Amino acid sequence: MKLLDTDVCIEILRGNESVIQHREQTLATVATTWITAAELYFGAANSSAPQANRSLVDDFLATLPVLGLDRPATRRFGELKTLLRQRGEGLADADLLIASIALARGAVVITGNRRHYERVPNVELEDWIRPD
Repeated sequence: MKLLDTDVCIEILRGNESVIQHREQTLATVATTWITAAELYFGAANSSAPQANRSLVDDFLATLPVLGLDRPATRRFGELKTLLRQRGEGLADADLLIASIALARGAVVITGNRRHYERVPNVELEDWIRPD
């Protein structure tokens, strides 16, 4: 499973052909999380064209599963947040929740923000925005 982070979803919504091609060519299930959905709706509501952008977000989210939190993901979140705190490293809860859902589901996080996630042990990452 490939789990799209918010920045990748925004690139798709903006029509980034390279990112769209990555999505079309992947054989794995492509999903996102409720955190990303909430961030996309915030961006739409905060934009200069809230109704049109909300409609774009609605249409986009209808094309893929939106995963929520379950007990394994919440357990991972607690453990990872504690580990990062002990190391003196911070990570926004939204990113940590996305990483926790990915780890609990065995998913790869698709993001252009590798730096945010690299400090999370065992999280697998791919960058469709700036591929290596």
